[in-house]
Amino acid sequence: MNLSTSEENYIKSIYHLQLVSNIVNTNSLAKELNTKAASVTDMLKKLKTKKLIQYERYYGFKLNDKGIQTALIIIRRHRLWEVFLVSKLGFDWDKVHIIAEDLEHVSSMELIKKLDTYLGRPKIDPHGDPIPDVNGRLPVIKQMNLFKLPLKKTGVVSSVGNQSPQMLEMLKHYGIGIGSQIKINKVFDFDKSIEIKLLKQPACIISEPVAKNIFVYDE
Repeated sequence: MNLSTSEENYIKSIYHLQLVSNIVNTNSLAKELNTKAASVTDMLKKLKTKKLIQYERYYGFKLNDKGIQTALIIIRRHRLWEVFLVSKLGFDWDKVHIIAEDLEHVSSMELIKKLDTYLGRPKIDPHGDPIPDVNGRLPVIKQMNLFKLPLKKTGVVSSVGNQSPQMLEMLKHYGIGIGSQIKINKVFDFDKSIEIKLLKQPACIISEPVAKNIFVYDE
């Protein structure tokens, strides 16, 4: 199916909003895409015509099975390009999202297949997010929030919730990345900030909001 860049952006945004709330509304999508509600309504009509969404005016909308598969294909391309940018071109993980936003619209199936093979068929992107396989299936990643890691027990950083450039820059400052070995030394009752210890680094303190955006798995 031939889709415009704008249509693909809408499909991907609906998918992410749909993960939080099963039914998406016009205002939330307009806010997500920084556009007007009238523009959203026009696009929804196009996506409904292409049989990618279930849409009832005044009720809400969501991707149907075909729409979800389409979204996962776009997400697969995006995350593969992020792996390429970080692992092969040396970009920092806080710089790749915007570039991958452009590259994800290169829809050549042969190119993406060769890219996947060249990268060694990665299962996660540089931020720890799972990469859908060629059939749109997401690998299951067993992980927990850092706060649920028992005191003094070592975990391995598996993904990051808030992936804004500001958050990623902060984590990089602390030396925290995917694969980092981390443990909690102490939780402070006053503000729920925590003292953490990374392998071969001195202990440091991070705030509760930062900690809640770090996910780990047991060693």
